[in-house]
This record gives sequence, structure tokens and C-alpha cells, in this order.
Amino acid sequence: QVQLVESGGGLVQAGGSLRLSCAASGRTFGSYVMGWFRQAPGKEREFVAAIKWSGGSTYYADSVKGRFTISRDNAQNTVALQMNSLKPEDTAVYYCAARKVPFITIPTRTYDYWGQGTQVTVSS
Repeated sequence: QVQLVESGGGLVQAGGSLRLSCAASGRTFGSYVMGWFRQAPGKEREFVAAIKWSGGSTYYADSVKGRFTISRDNAQNTVALQMNSLKPEDTAVYYCAARKVPFITIPTRTYDYWGQGTQVTVSS
């Protein structure tokens, strides 16, 4: 049973930073793609960033490129999202997701497992 547990959300002022973490368990993730998504109130869930567990290739949404960095720790089986220069429009529930097929995709329906989400609120 794959389990993804997010942590690290909170309240931060605009311009500040937060680091989200996703603890993955239940199987070996060597061939997986791990992604971060977010959902703001009244909006659809959207892609933020993804990383191939094997090799570390990454991809970012244009809205976060240059501000957010996704990384993985093979030894700890965790995926992190470092968020800098946060803006009020980054406010959302952030979700960790895992995809079994080893190439990066954007649509939410292409990811197989999801965490419960962690709230990020950026005040102006």
C-alpha cells in the first residue's frame, strides 16, 4: 500500500519561504515520478512541479519556475518542495502525488497515488 504524507505547510508573509516534504512508503519508488500539485479555493487542482525518482529530471509550471525547487532524497524516501519568494497567489492546499509510469506528465488524472495535502497560506 503506497502512502504519501505531506508536511511543512503553514502561514508565511509574501516574499518568504517554506519547505514542504513528502514522505513516501509502501514500495520502492525507483521508477516513479513524484509530483507536487496545489488547489486554491474554488479552483481546480493544478500541477506545480515533478521529478523523476531515477535520474532526478525535473519540470516546473511556469508560475513557479525560478522560485520553487523540487528535490528527492533516495535514502530517506522523501520528496521536498522548496518554495521561495512566495506570493499571495501561491496560497493553496499542496498535494504530493506519485506516478508509476516513469515519465513526467502534468494532468492530475495521470498520477496514481495522492497524499492528504498540506495548507500553505501567503499573506500580503
